[in-house]
Amino acid sequence: MQGLSSAPPAAFLLLLLRLSSLLLLPVAAVPVAERELNPSSRLAAGAARVALHYLNFQTASPGELQALGQVRKATVKSIPDSGHKYYVQFTTEDYRSGVSLWSSASLLTLCQENAGSCLATVLYRKTKSPPLVNIKCMPTKDQKQIQEEDNRLYQKIRHQTKPIIGNNIPDSYGNIEPALEPVWALAVAGSSYIMWEKSTENLGYFMAQVKSVKQWIRKDDFIEFDYTVLLHEIPTQEIISCHMRLTWLPGHPLKVKYFCASENQGLEDGSGMESGSAAGILHERGANF
Repeated sequence: MQGLSSAPPAAFLLLLLRLSSLLLLPVAAVPVAERELNPSSRLAAGAARVALHYLNFQTASPGELQALGQVRKATVKSIPDSGHKYYVQFTTEDYRSGVSLWSSASLLTLCQENAGSCLATVLYRKTKSPPLVNIKCMPTKDQKQIQEEDNRLYQKIRHQTKPIIGNNIPDSYGNIEPALEPVWALAVAGSSYIMWEKSTENLGYFMAQVKSVKQWIRKDDFIEFDYTVLLHEIPTQEIISCHMRLTWLPGHPLKVKYFCASENQGLEDGSGMESGSAAGILHERGANF
């Protein structure tokens, strides 16, 4: 019986088991933390804008361009081995109305009354890949109305007797000539691809201006432009110049190739192929216009 007397008491063994289980719990069972963000924070607004950049490119519709209204709710979760994933709920405004009505408080109120709403997730990956976006929005316009608007814009460009050439859109006073509004709207849609692809968790972009644009005459039904666009980088306040070639036909994906002066890289090639996901984006390096 001497061996039994040296064994630990049962109560002590039970205590050890409980302590060991508590020590193991954080490693094995604690879920990934998700935290609330201030909806007015730069990170929350940045994630919402990235989602809209992706949406504006994917829809490939100058008549359906959307701008950020107000972020209603935002959370962020750390995904092991992947990156930070943002969940954002926000309102949108018609992009062109928001710009053209910039100085009119009463008309801005009208624009906000017609705001849409979106839910999106944005995963900023640890690799150098573009943010992975999933976004769903309540439609603010009738799809038939949007198609008619896009077709009017397309026909306006197609029926030009001479190739369109322009500079400084908008001008230093914020004005856009009516004849150049379709060209500017297409530049917003195309540059949305660049801004989505370049965005990171800490860097965001606005399209500041179309510095120059030139139309290329094609024998098929597509319309094609060469742009130099200026992007405003946030929060660095740098202005980045990008050369962009855009090809478009209503009802078809936008095709965008670009090169930014601040980057030591080749041509990037994008085509909106798959809605609601970052899949379907092609990249070609080492090419030139």
